[in-house]
Amino acid sequence: MTVIESTTTVNQPVDKVYAFLADMNNHQQLMPENIYNWSSTTDEARFTIQNMAKLAIQISSRIENQELVAIPSEKAPFDLELKWTVKDNGDGTTTATHIISADLNMMMKMLAAGPLKKLADHQTERLSEILK
Repeated sequence: MTVIESTTTVNQPVDKVYAFLADMNNHQQLMPENIYNWSSTTDEARFTIQNMAKLAIQISSRIENQELVAIPSEKAPFDLELKWTVKDNGDGTTTATHIISADLNMMMKMLAAGPLKKLADHQTERLSEILK
């Protein structure tokens, strides 16, 4: 299993960060430019990654103000789990960590690990920008 992690500090209380992440409609704002054909509901998102794949993901578990986990709701090119954890820093800020776990064979790892790391970093960076 390949695990890619990216962490940021958001200048908002944990409940506000969690509420933003808990709604998949908000995740479009976190996506890079190579994501298109976006459609979403509160619990599910469908999109296309340019030159790669179509994905449909849905939230599979929620622990209020702590964690959200999303998994593919349709067949994906590889097994995947997208997890956000949020932790109250006690000073009105929140540490948000985006963890992408992907079951990649050696060939897929060479192709996909870089773009997945870029995606995780882009999403945490955008989260900090949006929730100022």
